[in-house]
Amino acid sequence: MTEEELNNFKQKLIESMSFPGVYMFKFIVTSEHRNIALVQNLFEAETIINSRGSSNGKYTSITVKQVVMTVEEILEIYRKASEIKGIIFL
Repeated sequence: MTEEELNNFKQKLIESMSFPGVYMFKFIVTSEHRNIALVQNLFEAETIINSRGSSNGKYTSITVKQVVMTVEEILEIYRKASEIKGIIFL
């Protein structure tokens, strides 16, 4: 995500959410253990993370529900996630 995309997303989050609140992150990565672990490491240890492989096993979808205190907390996770090669944000 570019900074411009993040700023637009930030405005939408501010308009649609109240903080603190629960936010659902959704990602798709290739089913390499490294990529899955990189996504999981973006979150606190006690956070519930659900993952599901695609029918052909090439991709894994990862869904995370986490309590966030500010919009910046959400944006920081997306900034870090954008460094993972081939990640798709939903």
